[in-house]
Amino acid sequence: MLKLIGILICVLFVPLLLAYGSGGSGKITRYVRYSLGGRTGYGILEGEALRELNADFLAGGAPTGKTLRLAEVQLLAPCTPSKVIAVGLNYKSHLGGRPAPEYPGIFTKLPTSIIGPEDLIVFPPGAEDVHYEGELVVVIGKKAGKISPSEAPAYVFGVTAGNDVSERKWQKTDLQWFRAKGSDTFGPLGPAIVQGLDYRDLKLETRLNGEVRQSQRTSDLLFGVDEIVSYVSQFVTLLPGDLIYTGTPGSTTAMRPGDVVEVELEGVGVLRNKVAAGPGSK
Repeated sequence: MLKLIGILICVLFVPLLLAYGSGGSGKITRYVRYSLGGRTGYGILEGEALRELNADFLAGGAPTGKTLRLAEVQLLAPCTPSKVIAVGLNYKSHLGGRPAPEYPGIFTKLPTSIIGPEDLIVFPPGAEDVHYEGELVVVIGKKAGKISPSEAPAYVFGVTAGNDVSERKWQKTDLQWFRAKGSDTFGPLGPAIVQGLDYRDLKLETRLNGEVRQSQRTSDLLFGVDEIVSYVSQFVTLLPGDLIYTGTPGSTTAMRPGDVVEVELEGVGVLRNKVAAGPGSK
């Protein structure tokens, strides 16, 4: 009898635990933004099929009933934020001997830095020491101002993968990180925004030309997603589509023109971008 009860528990409850995880919603939905025939569209990605939406998913877009093949569209950055926030020094492995911060170290990137999957990371004039930084990125789903950490999950639409491209020499010498972090193409994002994942514990991996350079779980963040969202909202009002890059683990190295960098976030997919030299870059 006890054996039978044990089997029933496994059959009935284990699938539920696997589906819902710890903090996940249970239902996994992958939202994408794409280009097809000169127009921008929105959809829900299901394998190699894409269910078309009649409007931006952040504005409540609903399925039209039409299905496209993923192969026939070009995936774009999955949203167009009004602001891009980022956190520095948020993994112990990235501190490099520096003391752990007492609160999230916030800086901003520019919306014009955002590019999508397969877009080129282009070095701006004078760039010499440009590094990758693979990160979990939070996408805000509704207006958030002065919320608590416990309230934060209700304001998170989903998560995606990002690359906080950084010019190290400019980081050290400039008054602000305007060009070191905010230059055009320095914010790769995608390929999809995913709902239902437990963003508190996802594997994050960065590869340069196929070689693993960063690998860690988001459970190692010094300041977790909910704490970061709450903290940022105390100072600026977050709007639907706004982004928060949550920090990069481990160490990084310089990229060179021709390199391919991939950021893979568990449950989200692979964000892949090639590196190119721009006019006047070194």
